[in-house]
Amino acid sequence: MDKPTPSLAAEIEALRAAYAALNRNDIPGFVQVFDPQIERIEPADPPQDGTYHGLAAVTAHVEKGRGTWAEGSCEPERFIVAGDRVIVLAHVRVRLKHETEWREGRTADVYTFRDGKAIQFYTFFDERQAFEWAGVRASDAI
Repeated sequence: MDKPTPSLAAEIEALRAAYAALNRNDIPGFVQVFDPQIERIEPADPPQDGTYHGLAAVTAHVEKGRGTWAEGSCEPERFIVAGDRVIVLAHVRVRLKHETEWREGRTADVYTFRDGKAIQFYTFFDERQAFEWAGVRASDAI
């Protein structure tokens, strides 16, 4: 499952570029992979939890979240193809502007694609939940 199918190879490269853009605080570069009708689902734990619809709302959401970083990165470590979805397992390490300590953890971002654009972006803090939601058996992905 590590090798992208030919139909999603371009999408994975676009996601690599998107994460690189996010890490350099280039929000327009990050959201370039999104469809104008993108749906963003953020888990219930962070301060910005909720569901956001449309490119303008998702861009504002990402700008607000990324704007809290003093420094750090969200580094994709693995891409898993699941039909029209790509699961991105990422290592997040950031220091927020109002803090001196670093926060570190892992996320599983699931992107659903249509016609080369992400139409849905759903973040999970438990990769097994991401696999289940995307229809991948954890044993196949690990």
